[in-house]
Order: sequence, then structure tokens, then C-alpha cells
Amino acid sequence: MFKYEDIVENIEKAKEIVQEATAILITAGAGMGVDSGLPDFRGNEGFWKSYPPMKKLNISFSQMANPKWFKENPAFAWGFYGHRLNLYRKTVPHNGFKILLDLVQSKKDGYFIFTSNVDGQFQKALFDESKIVECHGSIHHNQCLARCPQDVWCNKDEIVEIDEDNFLAKEPLPKCPNCGSLARPNILMFGDFGWNFSRSDEQDMRFRKWLKEIRKNSAKLCIIEIGAGEAIATVRMMSEHIAKMYNGKLIRLNPNDYKVDYKHIGLPLGGLEGITKIC
Repeated sequence: MFKYEDIVENIEKAKEIVQEATAILITAGAGMGVDSGLPDFRGNEGFWKSYPPMKKLNISFSQMANPKWFKENPAFAWGFYGHRLNLYRKTVPHNGFKILLDLVQSKKDGYFIFTSNVDGQFQKALFDESKIVECHGSIHHNQCLARCPQDVWCNKDEIVEIDEDNFLAKEPLPKCPNCGSLARPNILMFGDFGWNFSRSDEQDMRFRKWLKEIRKNSAKLCIIEIGAGEAIATVRMMSEHIAKMYNGKLIRLNPNDYKVDYKHIGLPLGGLEGITKIC
């Protein structure tokens, strides 16, 4: 456990790193959205609190977030993802997003976002679309379940009505504009061999180009990681990898999983609180 004095000292060190950086990489997990009122599905109880019908069926988040439901029970699948889509559309990003946006726009070597979140909150908070990697895809884009030649498309005009009592989606369900087959969210699910990763790959190519540029410019890189847990460690591993490969300083904000290598800084703080204190 951190002593209060250690937390204060590390906050000051983090502030100095942030101020001296010429480039910022923001890496974010589900904890980034908690202060906006979004669920992080931490454990079954957290998931079931948000989706009571799943508790009755004894279905965990990993079982529900499986592409098989779109074939076995499309209304059930779209009930879950349609509800999340509608929730994320209504959600207002918390003030931490604005603080981060002001910060990264002041850095001469620019910034990038790497997130496992599918909620589109960074775009809604006016971060540059071309500077975001959504490694697990986006709920605001769909793909064809039949895997026809239709590419990934934005679903901003798609309306998914939900029977809130049982989380079943009402007809008509989202369809592919090319072949008329059932559509699914362009999200990487568990056991998902049908995910169309073309959009995520394009984002990753832009990210790699930026990393080459900051290396060429000898930029001072600061990585601010927010709300990325250990259960699915994609974001944490990326933060640590980039810090090692590009001589960056990592600041990890997480109320629970805040441990870091001795070279970096871990703070047991939530997203909004941590951002406010170090920026």
C-alpha cells in the first residue's frame, strides 16, 4: 500500500514528466469511462448489475461478448450490443478528456491514443480521429456477418430499439447495406475469428508512422495509462512495450492495478482524479 506522502511525491514527479514531455501517448482501458458513468464490467457482479437478465441466465461478460449469439439468437445479441450502443451515444465524456486534449495539443511532437475501449468517447471529446487506435474495434461501426465484400461502415444512422425488460432487440435488426445479411458490431469479441480488423489495421499503421517520427525527432515521450486492468492486459502490455522501445516514461493511473517497473510511476487513482492531479 502507498503511504500518503509517497502518493504526493509521485504526483509531483508525474507532473514534471508531463510538463517536460514533447510527445504524449494516452493508453486507456475501461476505467477511463467510469467517471462518465460507464460500466467497466469488473467481474460478474459488475456486469450483472448493468445487465440483470444475464444474472438470471448465469451468463458472464465473456460468455455474452461472443459472436456465436449473432447466429444462434440475433435479437439477444443485438439486445446487448444495441443497449451498449445507445448508452455510449448518450454518454458525455467527463472533464478529464478536455484536460487531456488541452495537454496533447500543446506538445510539439504531437500525440496518439491507444485504447481497448469500443465506446468512441475520445472521438466525442474531439480528439483527432486520425490519431486514435481502437485495438478492439468500435461499437459505432458495423460489419457484415456473412463477410461479403462490404467493408466496415459507420452505423451513426442505425437505430436499434431495445425491449428493456429482457434486453432483446426489436426488428428490424441492423443489416449489411450491400447484401442484406445480418450485421454485427465491428468489435473483437471472445473467440472471434470473424472480426474484420481492416479499420483497426489502418489505425495501427498511422500509429506506427507517428512512432517513427517521434524517434526521428528524439522526442521526449510520456505515456499516460488510464484505467487499464490486468484481466485483459492488452493496453498495459502496449504501454510497457512502447515505454521500453522508445525510452518513454510511463505514468499508470489505476485505483487497483497500479504497479509499475521502478523506472516508471504508478498512482492508485481513478481516471478523472489522476488526470486532474498530474496535468
